[in-house]
Amino acid sequence: MKISHRTVSLGAALALFTALTPALADSTATVGGVSFVNKGLVGVGRIPADLKDKFGETFGSGSGMSIDAASWTHDANGYKGSLWLLPDRGYNVVGTTDYRPRLNTIAIELTPTALGAAPAAGQEQTGVKATLADSLLLTDDKGADATGLDPLNGVRAASGELPILPEANGKLALDNEAIARLPDGTMFISDEYGPNIYRFSADGHLMSATQPPAALVPTRKGKPNFASDNPGPGAAEPDPKDPETGRQNNQGLEGMALTPDGKSLIAVLQSAPRQDGGDSGATRQNTRALVYDASDPAHLKLAHEYVVPLPVFKDDKGKTKIAAQSEIVALSDKTFLMLARDSGNGQGVKGDTSLVRQIFVVDVSAATDIAGGAFDAADKPVAPKGVLDPSVTPAKLTPFIDINDNKELGRFGLHDGAPNDKNNLSEKWEAMSVVSVLDPALPDDYFLVVGNDNDFLAQDGFQVGAPYKAEDGADVDTMFLVYQVTLPGLAKK
Repeated sequence: MKISHRTVSLGAALALFTALTPALADSTATVGGVSFVNKGLVGVGRIPADLKDKFGETFGSGSGMSIDAASWTHDANGYKGSLWLLPDRGYNVVGTTDYRPRLNTIAIELTPTALGAAPAAGQEQTGVKATLADSLLLTDDKGADATGLDPLNGVRAASGELPILPEANGKLALDNEAIARLPDGTMFISDEYGPNIYRFSADGHLMSATQPPAALVPTRKGKPNFASDNPGPGAAEPDPKDPETGRQNNQGLEGMALTPDGKSLIAVLQSAPRQDGGDSGATRQNTRALVYDASDPAHLKLAHEYVVPLPVFKDDKGKTKIAAQSEIVALSDKTFLMLARDSGNGQGVKGDTSLVRQIFVVDVSAATDIAGGAFDAADKPVAPKGVLDPSVTPAKLTPFIDINDNKELGRFGLHDGAPNDKNNLSEKWEAMSVVSVLDPALPDDYFLVVGNDNDFLAQDGFQVGAPYKAEDGADVDTMFLVYQVTLPGLAKK
């Protein structure tokens, strides 16, 4: 009996250990009594850097992403569906070009690896099969081509219900960063130049535009000026080089998402406005989250506004740095996932080791709502020189997923850091979207898909009628990382 008892106990212990093993690899973020669980990386895939779209131009740059949940299916072979991938302003390492803004449709097949397991040898990065299915040009309200060129001093006059807009060479200038697709096929797209929120029709025509509070609109010499200091060929730099107030150069509405109930649209500035410490990489911590009432998509109304403190870290030289945010996924009108990262490190650039590429849960439920108040004016900083006004309580950040986790990456043949080869994560990760795992036993489980912005870095590139070759042999694929996560209650919202 004694031996039998020991045998049963050992068997029970082994069973318990086996059952708990996947959970031991999980990471949990508890916010407001709700536990969000990262169960780990389950799939990786690539689209080659030299791929051309239907216009004959180099494909790339996942600056924004929206998964088509209606297309998502599951069978014994895995998952299938499609997503929309939004590029920014084209290859612009040596200045902006007349690249026509567009939206790409990607067909996706996902064969997830078992939680915590390693893919079969040679199959580490084939769990996500991504195929370019179509590309749609985005045009202005009259159907004319838009452009990725830096607007410099170009300002299109307000017309009808459209506010003043960035303009270059007579064209609407767009540096697109995030997308939120509506059930009727129309879409919100946020950009860096304005930084505005645009609404486009399903066939890509501009329908409306929303300008943020004055505190975010870039000004030079006291007037709105949408230049980003990335002049096109032969163009002069803006004067002054940086805005006096409003968003910093190349730091616009980088993250944007609809809440699951479709009632609110959340947009987050990449880093603090100039007057709030955004004039320095060491003090740009206090950025803004704008929450719009989206009940009338043609007329967004600012309902709430919060200060979001970005992650602070020390670089390899001991200098204080701020990790700007690159994308969000809304969980409710009070919580959202936010991806923050450093810059200058990864495949395709000089540095090899990223210190911060992390997804946080952001909770604004106890934050001060500053919408419509004095801080929405350009002359009333909420965080002068980066020091937050004592009357304002910021949002709370809770770490959730460390994208740079080399243990997780290693299962899929990837790494963060030297050697700076094709399997080192590239510098910019800027696209996120979620979709259900379609398992009745796991109703709160989702796939969180994260994509990179490869900056169109290719050795066989072609855009705007001319070939190009990225510097230093850079040839960076578009990549997708898929995590399985538990997001309680999301399906009920």
